Amino acid sequence: MRASALLVSKTLSMVAGELRAGISTLMIDKLIHQFICDHKAVPSFLNYHGYPFSSCISVNDVVVHGFPGPKELIEGDIISVDIGVIFNGWHGDHAYTFAIGDPGE
Repeated sequence: MRASALLVSKTLSMVAGELRAGISTLMIDKLIHQFICDHKAVPSFLNYHGYPFSSCISVNDVVVHGFPGPKELIEGDIISVDIGVIFNGWHGDHAYTFAIGDPGE
């Protein structure tokens, strides 16, 4: 379970390095999917009860479990990224909230 949780943390660290104004939440999901698969794990959200994405990405006033899409992030957005993986038969799941630039008050 620890290894699975650590992979989620590594994935969120990768996401942190990719976040910027102009990137879409769908592109972020694709990066997440590829990173998880490259590490010989399975995105646990993908196909869960038909869910079509590898992550849940919520922007600004979307409280939780937002769907990735074509909307591009802009300066000041607040984005929550929720990721789950199955690695060696164990599930790990974390979410982290990031700011794109300065979100202001």
